[in-house]
Amino acid sequence: MRFSFILLAGGNSNRFDSHTPKQYHKIAGKTLIDISLTKIKQFKEIETIIFVYNKKHKKHLKKINLKDVKLVEGGETRHESTYNALNYLTKKQNTGKVLIHDAARPNFSKKLIKNILLNSKKNKSVIPSLKIQDALKKKNKQKISNLDRNTYFLTQTPQCFNLNEIFQLHKKKRNEYIDDDFSLLDNFNDIKFIPGEKRNLKITDPEDFNLLKNFYSSKISLGIGFDIHRLVKGKKLFLGGVKIPSKLGTLGHSDGDPVLHSVIDAILGACNMGDIGKKFSDKNKKYKNIRSTKLIKDVVNEIKNKSFIVKNIDINIITETPKLKKFKIKIANSLANLCEISLNCINVKAKTTEKLGVIGQAKAIASEVIVSVIKYD
Repeated sequence: MRFSFILLAGGNSNRFDSHTPKQYHKIAGKTLIDISLTKIKQFKEIETIIFVYNKKHKKHLKKINLKDVKLVEGGETRHESTYNALNYLTKKQNTGKVLIHDAARPNFSKKLIKNILLNSKKNKSVIPSLKIQDALKKKNKQKISNLDRNTYFLTQTPQCFNLNEIFQLHKKKRNEYIDDDFSLLDNFNDIKFIPGEKRNLKITDPEDFNLLKNFYSSKISLGIGFDIHRLVKGKKLFLGGVKIPSKLGTLGHSDGDPVLHSVIDAILGACNMGDIGKKFSDKNKKYKNIRSTKLIKDVVNEIKNKSFIVKNIDINIITETPKLKKFKIKIANSLANLCEISLNCINVKAKTTEKLGVIGQAKAIASEVIVSVIKYD
């Protein structure tokens, strides 16, 4: 079965009280949009991702990773934005299922998505819902009535539908006001309600955002990495994936990049996934002379599949020679690209040992690293 995913981010965030739309605010280095996209891209069942944006927000688009994502311009209302996305999608395909989700709800779990995908195979529509636990009241002029909360419920997104059916409903009822796509359905017998998640709250105002920020602050973990290599003649010197002009290079089973090796070790440590020696053994011939850029890309992809992303990196490169002042920004840029994080989340420092020891005698070069990661699930 073919699945598509529509992420709606065209709102103006009028209630958020900020010059930056709420969906572009960051938590631990990732915008609310990025958090949703990072999770959804892990599902191979979802073949197409549509991102619906507000044309007024074009300057903010550069803050998000839009690789393998189709962009569709939104309308004046949520209804119009969803219609635009469905219209684009049905021109490419008119069968399959589509999940429609609000970017203001980035804190859904992968378990919820798995449940939606599973139930959608036997049901036309799948809707996450929550019971109301607070006392429910209705105000009518000067009278306040008590309502039976057991006859009411809340709905969440993502909501899943047959693609062509939900498109035709949007087309037919384009002038109607709706809060969510479930509101368009006529036959409730076709709906499968599944348990929603309290953590999947909708970010509406700054207080909601702070609640989410506090949630993710407990998901941060740290890792330490260290690596040292001999410096010898006749070898190349790579630091952080950057080739450094030098009369001396590193001796190693791979390309001997001490910066990337220590970063890999720190990432693996922060994610409780062992160490570089266990993962890329120097006894394995396939890693002989391999570029460490390939190794770190493999590690970053693996931790993403486990819902981790790198938050920030702090590095000490310890060497007497060569001098690294003019290469630090190149190394930081390389790491930002390899680890898929912002440049301002990386700090590179060059140190010496004041002529002491093998490093001070220009016989070795070392790197020590602290990395923080965050789990977005």
